Amino acid sequence: MGITLPILILALPLFMFLLLGIGGVKMSRKTAGVLGILGMGTTMTLAYIVAFTYFFSGDAAFISAEGVRQQLQVFDVTWLAFTPKLVVKLGFLLDPIAAMMLVVITTISFMVHLYSWGYMEHEGGFQRYYAFLNLFSFSMLGLVVATNIFQMYIFWELVGVSSFLLIGFFYRLPSAVSASKKAFIVTRFADLGFLLGILTLSYFTETFNFIDMTSNPMNVLAETGGATFLGCSVLTWAMVLIFTGGMGKSAMLPLHIWLPDAMEGPTPVSALIHAATMVVAGVYLVARMFPVYCVVDAAMNFITVVGAITAFYAAVVACTQIDIKRVLAFSTISQIAFMMVSLGVARTYAMPDVHYSGLGYMASMFHLFTHAMFKALLFLGAGALIHAVHSNDYTKMGGLRKYMPVTHWTFLIGCLAIAGIPPFSGFFSKDEMLAAMFGNSWLWGAWMTMVAGLTAFYMFRLYYLIFWWEENPEYKHHRPHDAPWQMSLPLILLAAVSVVAGFIPFGELVTWDGKPYHIHLEVPVAITSIIVALAAIGLATVMYRKKNPLPTKFRNAMPGLWRAAHHRFYWDEIYLFITHKIIFGIICNAIAWFDRHVIDATMDAFAKVTQKVSFSIRGFQSGNVQSYVLWYFFGALALAAITWICLL
Repeated sequence: MGITLPILILALPLFMFLLLGIGGVKMSRKTAGVLGILGMGTTMTLAYIVAFTYFFSGDAAFISAEGVRQQLQVFDVTWLAFTPKLVVKLGFLLDPIAAMMLVVITTISFMVHLYSWGYMEHEGGFQRYYAFLNLFSFSMLGLVVATNIFQMYIFWELVGVSSFLLIGFFYRLPSAVSASKKAFIVTRFADLGFLLGILTLSYFTETFNFIDMTSNPMNVLAETGGATFLGCSVLTWAMVLIFTGGMGKSAMLPLHIWLPDAMEGPTPVSALIHAATMVVAGVYLVARMFPVYCVVDAAMNFITVVGAITAFYAAVVACTQIDIKRVLAFSTISQIAFMMVSLGVARTYAMPDVHYSGLGYMASMFHLFTHAMFKALLFLGAGALIHAVHSNDYTKMGGLRKYMPVTHWTFLIGCLAIAGIPPFSGFFSKDEMLAAMFGNSWLWGAWMTMVAGLTAFYMFRLYYLIFWWEENPEYKHHRPHDAPWQMSLPLILLAAVSVVAGFIPFGELVTWDGKPYHIHLEVPVAITSIIVALAAIGLATVMYRKKNPLPTKFRNAMPGLWRAAHHRFYWDEIYLFITHKIIFGIICNAIAWFDRHVIDATMDAFAKVTQKVSFSIRGFQSGNVQSYVLWYFFGALALAAITWICLL
């Protein structure tokens, strides 16, 4: 494969960002929208060509004679050279997960570009919005094709900047400004850990290159020389620190607090950033470094535990939210955590009683793909609902199936997919993840099956409250209707993909070592997950299909739990208490007192002493010649006396 198409995949979004960002003020809204859509449509086409060429051409550069898919550095140019070995390069790495991510990012980005033409039609800053979308797409594409971890870090930070700009797009709203700053600051703390992990790892391995590190992970372990710090190996610390970057981007506990508030951005942004691309960057990071992580069981166990706790926490919180976008936000956190657990239970080496130890890796990537499609569908469906009723609050909705049939049916498909009901795509990917978890430990399998049941419950709670619950009387004055074609077409296309994506032979295309794996249904796991999902949907149907007192009775039966879950178990309050009361109120005030009363006072004392001494001896510089002669005479006598004493 030549370098032309890969370069264009990165260059086109960057060019469109510069064109719309600089020249957009001179363009009409229609021109900017058309240019943005055409630019991303072209990028998507090129990405499809590259991905399909990689997967299906049979070229020896992409797949060996034994059927093993290869990693190919299409180009890799030197940017910075710290030492002869430690070199930062900028390049384009093509392998199964990179090719898959090219398809995911460009597909969702194109759908969002098209959808936004209708959704953002009457909003100010239309041209700026499309410029920011292209900047984000460029950043995300550069991240997934990085040939080395330092290049990934550069684009990782660009993704952070892009999300900051998009979340704070409505910069006149204080809530949007606050949400964008919150997202930026929280992820910066996480990225500090990421950077420290990169520096620690590269110090010992003397390389940033992914292929060098992942092709021989035991060599990475050997190069750390058994060094330890605080009872853990240096490699464990490095990999956990790198994972903290993923925890921030993928909103894992306790760095999750930015994602729900990020819903202040335009709804299409939520579909692009917070459902399909940016939030899966952490999952992609672990997948990219997977062979190295498998050398350090402690790091993999840490990933599993963090993911399992986060998945359950977010699912419980989603059951109590009123804002439909926040329900989907916590659903995203839970599903990303599901992928993390799947990666955490996978291994590169054989495990007892496990027929394929890398199943969790393949299943995680499979769910990343299917989740991107149906979660983008759900967010865009939420945007259509908000567009119709002008509110995020489900209490302003109800009975909308009669008024918005396209949105209703596509949203239902998204709910069925995320609930894991066959034959929708989520069933196939979730079944493989659960099979991997049960293969590793019955505890993780049972725990995540419970989370899957909660997922089905809160999604159908949302579905019934929006489309079946009692109608809002306001409909008589403002009749809701389906969105225009620019918004409805992406819903239909994503719904179609959510129906058929599960039948893709994903294991033949994406595995950790490039060797094909034939997916087969784990019947006991599948039956269990279906029964749990149907039971949860049945419970949601009884409680929310039509107006009844059951939800109120349930809430009143456990008011403390409901209130805590509704307030996200007070994580924001905990952070505010720590920052305002402890850090600012105690630590910073103590430092400020020390600064004022010790450091400043010491400097002031020096100044006062100097001033007093200067005042007392100022007569020495009176300008009187007779005084100077007198002082000279006494000085000469003093020197003579000192000399005489020394000579005795």
